[in-house]
Amino acid sequence: MAAAAESIFVSYAGPDRAWAEWAAWHLREAGHHVEIDVWDWRTGDNFVERMNDAMRRATTVVALFSNNYFDRTRWTREEWTSIVARRERLIPLTIAPLAAAEVPDILSAVLRKDLHGLDEQAAIAALLDAVKGPTGPNAKPVFPGAPAPARTSPAGSSSQRPRLPSGARVVPHVWNVPDRNPHFIGREAQLAQIRDGLLGGQRAVVQALHGLGGIGKTQIAREYAHRFASQYDTVWWIDAEQADQIHTWYTELAARLSIAKPDAGAEHNARTLLEHLRAQDRWLIILDNADDPQDLEGLIPSGPGHVLITSRNPGWSDRVHGLNLGVFTRSDSLAYLAARVPLINPEQADGLADDLGDLPLALAQAAGVITSGMTVDRYRVLLAEKTAKLMDNGGPHSYPTPLAAAVDIATIRLAADRSDAAELLRLGAYFGPDSIPIAWLEAALDQLAIDVDPDDFMWPQAALQLLARYGLARLDHETFQIHRLTQAILRDRSTEADATVAEDDVTTILKIATPQGPEAPATWPQWAALTSHLTARKYSAANRPQLRPALIQAARYLITSGQPRAARELTTTLHHTWTRTLGDDHEDTLTSAQHLCHAMSDLAEYAEARRMQEDILERRRAVLGDDHPDTLQSANDLAVNLNNLGQRAEALRMHYDTLERRRTVLGDDHPDTLHSAQNVAGTLYDLGQYAEARRMTEDILERRRTVLGDDHPETLRTAYGLASTLHNLGQHAEARRMAEDILERRRTLLGDDHPDTLRSAHGLATTLHSLGQPAEARRMHDDTLERRRTLLGDDHPDTLRTAHGLATTLHSLGQHAEARRMAEDTLERRRTVLGDDHPDTLRTAHGLATTLHSLGQHAEARRMHDDTLERRRTLLGDDHPETLRSALGLATTLGALREHVAPVRLLKDTRARSRRTLGNGHKFTEAVTQALARALTAAGKPHEAQRLLASLKTGPRQTRRKR
Repeated sequence: MAAAAESIFVSYAGPDRAWAEWAAWHLREAGHHVEIDVWDWRTGDNFVERMNDAMRRATTVVALFSNNYFDRTRWTREEWTSIVARRERLIPLTIAPLAAAEVPDILSAVLRKDLHGLDEQAAIAALLDAVKGPTGPNAKPVFPGAPAPARTSPAGSSSQRPRLPSGARVVPHVWNVPDRNPHFIGREAQLAQIRDGLLGGQRAVVQALHGLGGIGKTQIAREYAHRFASQYDTVWWIDAEQADQIHTWYTELAARLSIAKPDAGAEHNARTLLEHLRAQDRWLIILDNADDPQDLEGLIPSGPGHVLITSRNPGWSDRVHGLNLGVFTRSDSLAYLAARVPLINPEQADGLADDLGDLPLALAQAAGVITSGMTVDRYRVLLAEKTAKLMDNGGPHSYPTPLAAAVDIATIRLAADRSDAAELLRLGAYFGPDSIPIAWLEAALDQLAIDVDPDDFMWPQAALQLLARYGLARLDHETFQIHRLTQAILRDRSTEADATVAEDDVTTILKIATPQGPEAPATWPQWAALTSHLTARKYSAANRPQLRPALIQAARYLITSGQPRAARELTTTLHHTWTRTLGDDHEDTLTSAQHLCHAMSDLAEYAEARRMQEDILERRRAVLGDDHPDTLQSANDLAVNLNNLGQRAEALRMHYDTLERRRTVLGDDHPDTLHSAQNVAGTLYDLGQYAEARRMTEDILERRRTVLGDDHPETLRTAYGLASTLHNLGQHAEARRMAEDILERRRTLLGDDHPDTLRSAHGLATTLHSLGQPAEARRMHDDTLERRRTLLGDDHPDTLRTAHGLATTLHSLGQHAEARRMAEDTLERRRTVLGDDHPDTLRTAHGLATTLHSLGQHAEARRMHDDTLERRRTLLGDDHPETLRSALGLATTLGALREHVAPVRLLKDTRARSRRTLGNGHKFTEAVTQALARALTAAGKPHEAQRLLASLKTGPRQTRRKR
């Protein structure tokens, strides 16, 4: 009786792909539906989502156990733990001897079947029997199910069935590949791409690996040959750097295949070999370090085999399928260093990988030096001070030459071919390590010191192509890039005169490339490119007067685009440098200090920012006068920071004064005037004066829409302020409508993780909570909290604001224990960061007291409400809405403690203040009225309570009639 077909997912580790292909092929041949990532998933798919979907679809998971499979850094760990958690059918097949310690305890008792050590027919039978299950002792192993219908190869092209891989190290009969690199790590995605590409056609498939020198092209080719050796009968490695020796290599292979004629000559035997390969399959030819494709014209084998080429020259991609190889991913760099330097800590490894630009050759050299008797910290110091000498110090065994020597050889060849290309390379060494727009060179062409032929209309294209050909730069149609270590080596090799010329040219280029003002998000991609180079060379750039305006604007870009840490790093350097060279009172020194304070405030370093802002304001008043725009900017910034520190009355006074001065000096509609007006409105909002804040904000919004447009960041900031004010006025539906529109615009304009976008997301979640949608509010708070923690850190005031909002929402969902835990953590952090009496701290204290009340801990809730109410009265005044909320909370808890007189007295006072401050129709006023009615009833005054509730019902109708 035929067994039912299974839906099978094959779980395996990357190095065991040959086994996975073999198993998947035979399972499909047996009629099962098989899913395997390299056959069924497309480039660009979300790996985690595809893996989860495959797990859900599968009725059976075939897991190929090996020591690779249980490597903790691989995704296979997520796969097998998911299988165990879901109690799905797991079929473990051992494909290599396992160290007992490698198998997790939870899997050690699972019965598994060994495939390694079997011949192919026995292994196929074992595989199918494992899926089919026991059938009795006398059953002859056969393919389960009906024969599979005719189909194309699951690999997409090749008609060859995968061979059974061998667990032992068995190589083809014809083989000359160099030894396997014992330290090879990572590159799984690239190996998979190579394998997919080579299985991509019926005729000979050629894959070219190209990239910078030291990127690891040869190492990947060697690893591929060793990993898939079992799938070939012939694997032949050719050092193709000397193209005129290719015939000799082919003749040697022909001899190994017994088809060479000793007296016929190399060219004849090479042709004989190429003709022979056209009729054979299962062969792999590796042409390592091939330079010019034209030199190998007619010498690339054809037929049903595979050719793998490594080259620095990207020109191969014009002729064959190419894979442009980049540096290691950071995770691969860290895994490599952890394996080679076992005692290195993660912070050291990350710093070293960053210094080395994740270049595999440089990592190998560093590991060799460090493990032979040097500390990591010492190596990093030498790398910064003596890059070229350090990179000259002995190449690793698996690489032909040290990095510095490789760069020198390529540079000499480049200069011999084209001198202006060598000058361009030296110029590129004095940029930052990020991509350099080619348009910058074109715009500054007439002002550069490079000796360019005036009739060469193809410059700089032809010169850049040579840089790419020699592996000294990565090139695409808009940018080129030189690796940071190559740059450092080139700088070390430059004379003082050459360095001066190059620095002058870079200064000229960066000045010409400076975009328009950085306030408009449309300019941010241009600013990002420029700033990466300004900041990479910020010490030398800071000493170039021509670049001071660009550096100041770059700092502004970093602030407005939501990168306060990078802004602080840059402005700290600028301020220190210009204080020393220009003096404390120079306008550029003071402007750099101003932007430094802004970055510090964005990072919640309020106290230090205040000290600097007070000094800047005093200096600008002395140098420029009270009403100079720069002086007024300093006054504005100081007032904003005072508000951040909770000193709102003083902040409001300064904002009013600055606003009046700006109106006089700049006019009502100047962006700076409107900025001051919004700061006044924002401080009024913080002081609980919502009606006046709304009036001002509506006027500012209209003016900003007229002056700046609907989607300008400042317009959206004002619209957000209005939505927040409407929320606190109880107009939650309108607040929601505005908040959703603003959030969508900010996501489109600024991106999902910009601080302003996250502020909008937080505000919308708060409004949803007030509208009685706590589940949706929680989802938004969860997402915003995670993003803010990543962007700003756990203790930033904005992060804590969202943590407080989430705690409040959990309370509304009835999850009081979790709400209490979050509120206690947030309160402790806010006390540490902001102080006991900051309004935000008191907001969390009030929320925690409310949650304690709901948990029945009324005595502790009363103590907290008493303390919070007293602090709010002192800080905010008796009529502030937050003071009134504390009074309501205290009265409610007193009622729960069966006190009747005090709650009535407190609620009557609170209701009177709320009616005066917020109005009769405000939801908070209604809530206080209802609480007072309950307190009156508890105090034995039901008739007074009924009259109060009756007035609550008629009040809104009377109000509407008046309108």
